[in-house]
Amino acid sequence: MNDPLPRLRRLLAEVLRSNPFYGPRLRAAGVRSPGDLSSMDDYRRLPFTTKEELSLDQARHPPYGTNLTWPRERYVRLHQTSGTTGQRLRWLDTQADWDWFTGCWMEVYRGAGVRASDRLFFAFSFAPFIGFWSAFDAAARMGAMAIPGGGMSSAQRLEALGANEATVLVCTPTYALHLAGVARGQGLDPAATAVRTTIHAGEPGASLPATRARIEQAWGARCFDHAGATEVGAWGFECGEQDGLHLNEDEFLCEILEPGTDRPADEGELVITNLGRIGSPVIRYRTGDRVRWHESATCPCGRSWRRLAGGVIGRLDDALLVRGVNLYPGAIENVVRRFPEVEEFAVHVRRPGDLDELEIEVEVNAGGRGAAEVTEGLTAAAHQELAVRPRVRAAAPGSLPRFELKARRVTDHREPAS
Repeated sequence: MNDPLPRLRRLLAEVLRSNPFYGPRLRAAGVRSPGDLSSMDDYRRLPFTTKEELSLDQARHPPYGTNLTWPRERYVRLHQTSGTTGQRLRWLDTQADWDWFTGCWMEVYRGAGVRASDRLFFAFSFAPFIGFWSAFDAAARMGAMAIPGGGMSSAQRLEALGANEATVLVCTPTYALHLAGVARGQGLDPAATAVRTTIHAGEPGASLPATRARIEQAWGARCFDHAGATEVGAWGFECGEQDGLHLNEDEFLCEILEPGTDRPADEGELVITNLGRIGSPVIRYRTGDRVRWHESATCPCGRSWRRLAGGVIGRLDDALLVRGVNLYPGAIENVVRRFPEVEEFAVHVRRPGDLDELEIEVEVNAGGRGAAEVTEGLTAAAHQELAVRPRVRAAAPGSLPRFELKARRVTDHREPAS
């Protein structure tokens, strides 16, 4: 890992000079010139940035807020967040910043073993949500064929994927499973396609052992996770060892802090500064992602960058407190996906009386055990794994929502505390 301080100082030099959002914040923290940061101890005294602060800034200074280091005319890309965790953020990039972003995605491809000879199929909508836009441009930049799958039904995507003999599928893990299900419904075997690699983002499923296994079995391909955010960039990826997410520490400063105390921790919230996105940076950005350091400091792949064990564990604000137990949606999914008969599922938390109730709805296919056996087995497995006994019931086939982008399977019906 390279010394991050020289690049951090270059970033601060521009931000202090002309960024209306960060300039005053940095000066208030005692940083009036890049030379005021002489060590990482100085860096850790900088204030945090939250998504709420950025959203408020855009609300007060529409449409893009004040986190713009350059005049608006220099920006060439507009994207926005998905809005699944609150107010959508609009984000601008200069050409240099976009080149940096796509360069980060090229590390994702290197980790997954993608080559210039590959043909990559992108199964997402190509709407303003940043989605896989940067991944699409990065594929072409590395010389690979980038095949857009926007504006298509799942059946049309399968036809295009097969006709173009795509070797890499890029989409959310939820959609990879859904697309495989559509293929089987048409009498097709997704594992018989040319796809040898799948790359995923948008939700933590691809790092969950049970979900990864389902995807790899369905497609007959190796499944790789990736992590990033619209406002941060593509900060994490898996290598061929598939034993945790590597942090791209040449381009990002990363900390794990204990929630509530903000002390360095082995497990806690991931806080990130991106070093190459000068036009609209984030400095000590609280991602809201719960992560933990990998117990091993080295990886057999030879990379020196640190890893996160199990990828992103979940969103801090997604944790469900049910009968005194903290449950993350990913932990529930990891149990459900071990039952191959379950096509789709949804989770509900209710408080019909004095006690919370966890309900899991499952669509059970006709290719294996019956619904009664599956619901009984899932009830027992969830009770053992999660320390909460859920109510599991079978839903009618095709009745539960399907998701192309980030899945929202959990609904908390409880009234918020007054």
